[in-house]
Amino acid sequence: MSFVRDALSLPRRLSYADLVVFGILGGVMYWLVLVSREWSQALQPHTIIHSEFRYLPIYTLYSLARGLGAYVISLLFTIAYGYVMAHSRRAEKIMLSLLDILQSVPIVAFLPELVLVFVFLFPHSNFGLEIASVITIFTGQVWNMTFAFYHSIKSIPQDLRDASESYHLSKRETLTRLELPASAIPLIWNSMMSMAGGWFFLSLSEAFTVGGKDFRLPGIGSYMAMAVDQGNVPAMIGAVVAMGLMIIFLDRVLWKPLVIWSRKFRVEELSSEPEGKSFVLAIVQRSELIQSISRRLQRRRKKKTGDDETEFLAAKEALQREAFEPKVETDSQLRKVIGFAFMAIVLGLMAYGVFRLYLLFTQDVTGAEWLMILSDSLLTLLRVIAALIIGAAWAVPVGVIIGMNARWSHRLQPVVQFLSSFPAPMFFPLFIFLFRAWGISIEYGSVVLMLLGTQWYLLFNVIAGASAIPTDLQEMSESYRITRRSRWRKLLLPAVFPSIVTGAITAAGGAWNASIVAEFVAYGHEKFAAHGIGALLTKAFDDGHYALLGAGIFSLCVMVISLNKFVWRKLFAIAQDRYALNV
Repeated sequence: MSFVRDALSLPRRLSYADLVVFGILGGVMYWLVLVSREWSQALQPHTIIHSEFRYLPIYTLYSLARGLGAYVISLLFTIAYGYVMAHSRRAEKIMLSLLDILQSVPIVAFLPELVLVFVFLFPHSNFGLEIASVITIFTGQVWNMTFAFYHSIKSIPQDLRDASESYHLSKRETLTRLELPASAIPLIWNSMMSMAGGWFFLSLSEAFTVGGKDFRLPGIGSYMAMAVDQGNVPAMIGAVVAMGLMIIFLDRVLWKPLVIWSRKFRVEELSSEPEGKSFVLAIVQRSELIQSISRRLQRRRKKKTGDDETEFLAAKEALQREAFEPKVETDSQLRKVIGFAFMAIVLGLMAYGVFRLYLLFTQDVTGAEWLMILSDSLLTLLRVIAALIIGAAWAVPVGVIIGMNARWSHRLQPVVQFLSSFPAPMFFPLFIFLFRAWGISIEYGSVVLMLLGTQWYLLFNVIAGASAIPTDLQEMSESYRITRRSRWRKLLLPAVFPSIVTGAITAAGGAWNASIVAEFVAYGHEKFAAHGIGALLTKAFDDGHYALLGAGIFSLCVMVISLNKFVWRKLFAIAQDRYALNV
């Protein structure tokens, strides 16, 4: 912390920006104290969720802490998992298939084990339940971000790769100076979508029943679940208002500054588009405290690297060559031994797991139940395809228009973020009322409910892809007076096709996951269930029929693997080989 002390000791005149910074730091400290008190409280057999509006602010802070905590874990997982998956050819296929399966497995498959394990580890405090809730939100956030980061690394232009090699950048330097900047735009836009995906299951992550016991954590999700169970319309409206204010706050303080900042990483030399304005960025630029710390860090970095860059690179190359040559054979043999041992352990565990599943399925799942699982899986598959087609029909053109126009992007990004971040289950009672009024069966209405949570994956990915289209390509198409139809066919759709594929993959995974709440909706004492794998899993979870739950998840995994192998892999290969801007 010496650079902080040095920065504070520099002579300067404090501005209003510094006062704002100190105020924000004070507010964050107070917020962390409130959250730490809640996490350290004794575990209660039944937590009372108060319906009075005066509790909503503190409930909002609790939910915000869980969402941001899950996002930090998601970001770390994204960088680590996506980096290894993009750079290791041996591990890529296995890791990619595993990622496809995990993003499609419903949260009810994780929830019982998470709750029981963490409550067992922390039996005397709320810490175990809080961690289980955070990890549940994490499972709704991380997959979209990981896919976006992985696809961004794979799409980096080869000339940039060659330049990093010619400068003899290490793996860490390549990550920080090339790969992270190149993935900034899609990663930030998909981070916004991932936060929205986490909010989608907020009620489920804060209020759940496992083993006949009711676990509740104070937050907006549990408040909304309580309001729906009681049919308390004013409480529902209050929860929606509190959620909206939290989304607006996050957009203004976090996402809008990041979107504006990320535009400097576009693959072009110059851009005539306006950068946009943000109050947070203005505070950062005008705060003498932050600027002093930044200058101190830059001086330390320059002092460390030295003034003579050519001499530094030559010495670094010689040291790397000298250190690498005598260890090649030893390292390669050691890696083979470690890799063989690791694979042997993994295969052994997989074989044992398959054997246990075989015993479970043959003893506790009947033939009639297997037929029901198969038919329900096919029905949900049809709903997933319908949701993807309907979502793409409007998300692709709207996403391209927003992404290519900086002014429209700055205006509509908060609106899109606001709409996508609302937990769709909060509006399910309204849609159930409309379905009943219009005579629409839940069998068809569940497609609409599924669409509420999956269409945004397509929209955000298309916006990110359109935002990354170089301005010179756009100007060239205008200078050649290409017609609007030809422009869409020859430039816009090919340029955003990789983003469409990424969005479709994550949207499909989100649709499978959302089926557990879209095909089985409870409103007060009434329950509306469609025939589908999501409704089957929800019923099996509520009834404690874990053998049927496992069989349904197994069937879902087989279907997802088949789709990935025969559909998504082929589309992704086409996107990388023919349409990626990496030549």
